[in-house]
Formats: sequence, C-alpha cells, structure tokens
Amino acid sequence: MGFMLRVLFVGISLATAVVFKQYRNLTAPMPVPDLNMKQYWGPGDVKQYKEDASIKPFKVSYDAAVIEKLRGKLTDVPKLTPPLDGVAFEYGFNTNRLQDILKYWRTTYLDKWSEREKFLNKFPHFQTQIQGLNIHYIHVKPKVPAGTKVLPLLLLHGWPGSVREFYDIIPLLTTSSKDKDFVFEVIVPSLPGYGWSQGSAKKGLSPSEVAIVMKNLMSRVGFEQFYIQGGDWGSLIGNYIATYFQSNVLGVHLNMCSIMTPLSYPKMFLAALKPSLFIDEQYTDFYFPLSAKFANIIEETGYMHIQATKPDTIGTVLQGNPVGLAAYILEKFSTWTNPAYRNLPDGGLEKYFSLDALLDNVMIYYLTDSITTSQRIYAEAFASDELKKEIDRIPTAVPAACAKFRHELFQQIDWVLKDHFTNLVQSNHFEDGGHFAAMQLPEVLYKDFVAFIASIQK
Repeated sequence: MGFMLRVLFVGISLATAVVFKQYRNLTAPMPVPDLNMKQYWGPGDVKQYKEDASIKPFKVSYDAAVIEKLRGKLTDVPKLTPPLDGVAFEYGFNTNRLQDILKYWRTTYLDKWSEREKFLNKFPHFQTQIQGLNIHYIHVKPKVPAGTKVLPLLLLHGWPGSVREFYDIIPLLTTSSKDKDFVFEVIVPSLPGYGWSQGSAKKGLSPSEVAIVMKNLMSRVGFEQFYIQGGDWGSLIGNYIATYFQSNVLGVHLNMCSIMTPLSYPKMFLAALKPSLFIDEQYTDFYFPLSAKFANIIEETGYMHIQATKPDTIGTVLQGNPVGLAAYILEKFSTWTNPAYRNLPDGGLEKYFSLDALLDNVMIYYLTDSITTSQRIYAEAFASDELKKEIDRIPTAVPAACAKFRHELFQQIDWVLKDHFTNLVQSNHFEDGGHFAAMQLPEVLYKDFVAFIASIQK
C-alpha cells in the first residue's frame, strides 16, 4: 500500500510538474521578435520595385460624371423588402429607414457634393510610398506661437470607419487651449486597403504587419518618437506599434482595449465569480454578466466571420453597390453605438451623428472601391501565422491608457490588461458612448486623451 501511495505521489508530482511547465511556457513573457521592416506588399516582383520616398500632396476630387453615375444608381434602386410588422433594426437595417437615407443621399447630399468635397479637403492630405503601397494620410501642423510644446500624434481608425472619424477631434488637438500646455501635430493615415491607401497585393498584411507600415510612415514624415490614439483596428494596431517599438512610442491611448493571452479569458471567467473583488461595483455592468456580453458579441459579429473567411465574396456583393454598402456600414453606426438602438425604427443614427457625416464615411468606401480590401484585414488577423505570434504575451512598458465607453462591443478589466500593458497609468469609464467614440463624443475622448498626456508629461 505504501509503495502504491509512493507511486501515486510520484505520478501526481510528475503530472503537476508537466502541467506547471506547460503553464509556465504558455504564460512566460515573450521577447520582441526580429521584424522585417521592408516586407514588400505591392504588386509584382519586389526585385523590380524601387521605393519612391517622396511625399506628394493629395486632394479629394471626383469628376461630376462619377457623382452623377452614383445618383443614377441611387435612383434605380431595386424594390426593397419591407420590414416585418413591429420590427425596427432587430433583423438588420430597417428598409423604411434606408429608403429615407437613400433619398437624402441622392438629393440633398449629392446636390451639395462640392461642399462635402471641400469639407473633406479642409485638412492637408498627402500620399507616400511605403513597402510597395501608396499610403494616404492627413497631416495637420498646429499654428501656435514659437515656444509652444508640440507633440507628434498618430491617430488610427478601424472598420467600417475612416479618417473621417477624426474630423471633429483634430481641431481640438491642434489648437491651443486652457486645458493643456501643449498641442499636437497630427498624422491620420488611411490604413492600407482603406480609402485612398492602396491595398496589399500579397497575402499576409495582418494587423502586426500594418503596425510596421505605420511605424515606417511616422519615420517618413519625420518622427522617430510619437504618441498614439486608436480605436477598433486602430486600437489593435496601436497596441502592436507600442509593443514592437517601445523606444519610439511615448504613450498609447486606446478606446477599445483588449488583449488575447492564455490567461486573459480564464481571468475574466474567474473575475465573473466575484466581480467586486476586481472592479469598482459601479462599473461591474461594463463587463458582466459575461453571458449577456457574449450574447451581444455573437449577435453583432456575424459580419466578422464572413470577412475573416470570405472577404472577397462579401466585398463583391458590396463594391459598386451604394444601397448595400450604406446598409452594411451604417448598421454598425447604429447598434455599435448602443445595442438598444436595435429597437428604434430609425436606428438612433442621428442621435449623435449627422447624415452628412455618416454619408461622408460611406462615400469614402464607395468612391475608392475599398470595401473588399478593407475587409481582408479580418482574414489576415485570424490567419494561423498571425495568431501564432501571440503578440500580447510581449509585455509593453509604454505608458498606456484605456478609455472605456459603456456601449463598446468588448471590454476587459484592468487585471487582465495589465498582463500586457505593464504601465497602464489611466483607465477611465464613461457612462455614455460606444464604438465610434472619436466621431460620437469627440470632446469626451479628447479630454481623456489630454489628461493622459498631461500625466505622463509630468
């Protein structure tokens, strides 16, 4: 019996050692890998490529014929299936509401397209070639007295957004004000494959590779050290820049903070058992109950499964199709702003956004034929080669801040986030707001960002 107990004890000890070793291997911090800063993403053979490092002014400009062709498509709309009785946005975009928006787009909006084009050109636009791709960006230099502290800032958007998301916050950032003793010089790129930035011709342009393109862009415009603010894909890419280039990033502020490590989900499940041990009780419902949060995620991420597996198929459905494109994109600006808007016949779209602003964003996708290339980032993000990198297991010591808006699609508690963001210096909750914070609540996001920068400037 004693022998058997010894065998059992040794067996349990060995099993425990194996489990502990595997656990340690899975959770041990990883180093920053060697990076290929010159990976070529353009068409053809890299051997025939010679990068044009010049920076060229760019202007948003389309011939009248392009706009009139769009007007024709918006006039010749197929008969749309009416919504079910008593149904608002629960089945997707309400077609009664869509008819109203299409009429406004076809008439009022397109009638003043010259004004909208002028508005889109209100900031200086540029293009430059990075790793085989023509990259578009807005670059706003503040006009301030000599001696004013000017800080370089990279603003990063996501899907289905664009540089248009930042038009209301840019003036706040680049103008002197009493709430800060500094201003920002702002660089706002269109992500590769979005808007006026060229899409990759090669497989593999994942978020971590986009991070390298964005770092190269900042070097191109003259900044080796800079701050970052981002949401959606901009949050993930901003995180990766701050992880790969820790000596270059002075601070990173994100409004969709999340990480993926072997411990992130076990920690969330553990915290769900007694949330008050891990989070202030007044913010518990930002994260819990997990059942309700996951149910909402499942309801809102059907698009993601399609785009992660068949981006070119859904892209073909939407490209050149303004009716489908508007419904597909604007639906996100409804339910991702507040899931309760599913129950509103108008989708709550104009509670925070003007139709002009929403259609500006749709127009960028339509005029550039970028819906397919913008969606490919999902396939690259979920590719096995990208997932194997486990980038969130690389700790970043860059000062970090998370702005948590109540109706954001996904939230993680700081106990989880600090496994990766080891210098998380600010984490604030906001009772209002959703996924498109820069466009929905620009002043709120601005104040949170400025408070973060002021704290680390000290």
